[in-house]
Amino acid sequence: MERLRIVLYSHDSFGLGHVRRNLALAHALSNQLPYLTGRDVTGLLISGTALAPGFDVPPGWDWVILPGVEKSPDGYQPRSLTVPMQDLVSLRAGLLESVLGGFLPDLVVVDRHATGIHRELEVALRHARSAGPVRTVLGLREILDAPEAAIAEWERAGGATLVNDLFDAIWVYGDPAVHDPVAAGEIPPSMQGLIRYTGYLAAGRPAGPGTVTMPGPYVLTTVGGGADGHTLAALASAAELPPGTEHLVVAGPQMPAEQLADLRRRAPGGVRIVERLDDMVLHLRAAGAIVSMGGYNTVCEIMSTDVPALIVPRTHPRSEQRIRAASLASAGYLDYHEIGSLTPGILSGWLSRRLGKRVDRRRARLNGLVRAPQLAAELLQPVLLQAGAPNPPHPASPGPAASPASAAGVREGAAHAAV
Repeated sequence: MERLRIVLYSHDSFGLGHVRRNLALAHALSNQLPYLTGRDVTGLLISGTALAPGFDVPPGWDWVILPGVEKSPDGYQPRSLTVPMQDLVSLRAGLLESVLGGFLPDLVVVDRHATGIHRELEVALRHARSAGPVRTVLGLREILDAPEAAIAEWERAGGATLVNDLFDAIWVYGDPAVHDPVAAGEIPPSMQGLIRYTGYLAAGRPAGPGTVTMPGPYVLTTVGGGADGHTLAALASAAELPPGTEHLVVAGPQMPAEQLADLRRRAPGGVRIVERLDDMVLHLRAAGAIVSMGGYNTVCEIMSTDVPALIVPRTHPRSEQRIRAASLASAGYLDYHEIGSLTPGILSGWLSRRLGKRVDRRRARLNGLVRAPQLAAELLQPVLLQAGAPNPPHPASPGPAASPASAAGVREGAAHAAV
C-alpha cells in the first residue's frame, strides 16, 4: 500500500529550535501512524539551516534545505546569498511550490510561522490544497511572544482569516494549565476553533545508545544553539561547585569560534567545555542539576527528567523564553532567574541548595509526541477514505491527551545536538 506522504516545514532564521521540533514530530509520526492508520510513512523535512542534515531522520525521510535567512535590525535578510531579500523570498517560494507540487503530501505541518517568511509559503499551500486531498496543520510552541508582538506578527502573516482559510487545525505544543496562549492574548480568539493542545513534546525523548562522558557527579549547563549563549556559559563556568562535583558546559554548535575559545581559556579546574553532545537527553537525565536557557526543545527535554533546573531565559528579540520560564516556575516545575542580575555567587548558592534533589513534573502534560500522531490520524481519515484505504487497525482516540506514561515507547532518534 502506498505510504502516507508528510511534509514538515520550518523557516529557520535563528537557532535550531524549529527544525528540532519538527524532527521530533517526524520520528513520532513515523513510529505511530502505521499503527494508527495501517499505512507506513515517508516524508520531507524542509529547513532553512545548513546544520539540519546533521540530525538523524527516520527511515523514509529526507531533507530539503532552503537558501538561508537571518534576522537583522531591519528584519530578515539573506544569510549567505548576496541578492536582494525580495529575490531570495521569490526563490524560496518557488522551491516550496515545487516541493509541495511534486511530492503531493497527504499532511503538511508548518512550524510557528503560518505563511513562512514574507508569506513565502502561502501560494504553495493554496496550490497543495486545491490539487487534492491534503490536510494542513499549523504547529505552535506553547508561548509565542508578548501579546502585542504576537498579534502584530499574526497580521503580517495574513491575519486570522487567512489562517482559518489555509489550515485544518492548529496544534499547540503545550499544557494550557501552565500557559494558555489564547487566554494570554497571543492567539486571536477567532482561531480558537482550530486549536488542539497536544501537551509538551517532552515524554518519549529517550536516551540514545551513547554513554555519559562525565566520570562522576556533575552539573550540566546548556545554552541552546549558542549564538547568544556566551554570557550565561561564562557565568556558569565561574560558579563555585560543591565538593566532588564537576561541570559540563555545552556551548552549542552556533557559538562563535572566538567565544568558544574564550570559554575554554577561562574554564577553571573541574569545568569541561564542549561544543555539542551526541546524546543530550542522556546527559540531562544523569546530571545532578541543570542550568539552561529557556528554549522550547531544551525545556521539553528537561521536563522529561526529574533533575532540578535553573532557567535563565533569553530576553531579546522575543519575550517567549521569559514567559515560559516564569510560567513553569510558577507551576513548581523549575527555577528561574534573569540574566541581568545573575552572578556566579547566585549560581553557586542555587547549586548548593538544589544539587542532587528530585523534581516531580508528572502533573504536567508531557505526552505531545503521542498525542500529535493521534490528532494526525484523525485529520487523515477523510484522505484515507478518499484513497480507498481500509479502516485502520487501531484508530486514533478522539479523547483527551493520554497520560505521560503512555509515551514511554516513542522514539525521537539517537542524535541530539546541544540545543
